[in-house]
Formats: sequence, structure tokens, C-alpha cells
Amino acid sequence: MRISVIGGGAITDEQTARAEGVGRELAARGHTVVCGGRGGTMEAVCRGAKAEGGTTIGILPGEHPDQANDYVDHAIATGLGHARNALVPLNGDAVIALTGGVGTLSEIGFAGIYDRPIVGLETHDVSDVEIDLESAETPEGAVDLAEAALERRL
Repeated sequence: MRISVIGGGAITDEQTARAEGVGRELAARGHTVVCGGRGGTMEAVCRGAKAEGGTTIGILPGEHPDQANDYVDHAIATGLGHARNALVPLNGDAVIALTGGVGTLSEIGFAGIYDRPIVGLETHDVSDVEIDLESAETPEGAVDLAEAALERRL
């Protein structure tokens, strides 16, 4: 499966370790990581995936594929700026949302619009809107929930 991982561009060491753990777990289970392709959560999840021999896709806001972080295998330049946030959840079978700001929140919203299963790991509380977001406590738990949500849809 392709799993979109969303989160902030500027993150703490603890958040970096969490994102790397998600990337490692996804790759270990044979899933492809889709992300925004830049720094912070995006770089950490790609680094984790590459450490386990995984494949990564970065959907970039700019016009140049060379703007991707060093751990992106397939860089997709969009030239759309923040509008590319719609494309990140669209290209995953499920979404794992980590800590982030308004960009991450917009991607959670698009994941809801596109009816993607969403798993939150230390992310926004969207319980007041009509978005079904399951919460996880660990990277492994987040991947477990994403896989289970996709299994229920089959």
C-alpha cells in the first residue's frame, strides 16, 4: 500500500524520532511512503523508510524535483505551493497524521474529503468536525490502525 504521512516542517527531536519510527515501520511492512518531500516530518519519515529499504514519494510544492530531501526516491514537482497539500493524502491509500501546524490540518481535511482512513499520532484534535480519525500511541500502533482500516474497506 501507499501510506501518506503528514506532519510539520519544523519538529523537535522527539517528533523526529517518532516520524522516523513510522517510516521504518511502514517500510518494514512493505508499504510505500508518500509525503510532502521537504524537511521536518517529511524528511524524518523518509529517512526511517530508507533505513529499512523502503520506497518514498515526495509531492513537492515547488517547480524543481531537486528541492526534495535526500531520502525521497520519486520527487514530484507540482509548482502549486500549499495547494499541493490536496495531493499528498489523495495519493495514499491511508493517512498517518503526526504533529504539525495549519498545513498538516489542511491535509487532514483533504484526507477526510477524499475518504481516506486517517490515523493520528500526536496530531490535531478534529473530534468536533466530521472526520473519522483514529488515535494511536506508537508508530507501530499507527501502522496497525492504518492497515486495519484498509482491511475493513476491502
